Amino acid sequence: MAQPAFLSSLGSRLRSAPPPPQHHRLQPSRGYHVELGAREKALLEEDVALKRFKSYKNSVKQVSKIGNALTFAVVLACSYELAVLATSTK
Repeated sequence: MAQPAFLSSLGSRLRSAPPPPQHHRLQPSRGYHVELGAREKALLEEDVALKRFKSYKNSVKQVSKIGNALTFAVVLACSYELAVLATSTK
């Protein structure tokens, strides 16, 4: 069976396609480990003044879990009501 001309030309183009160019952005910008300076170390230290604001993370997670549980309960209740309604109409 003969191939159409466009398939053979497409195949030859794909086989002879040049490799994609290598970008310098793919290489890590910092090749070697550099020690942090005094300013960077001071910025990474724990700040006592901001300590009280870090407690919100746990409460946000807890509220999110409660919201997810309530959403699941509502969906389950709606599904149950639809199933009861469907079986009672038969």
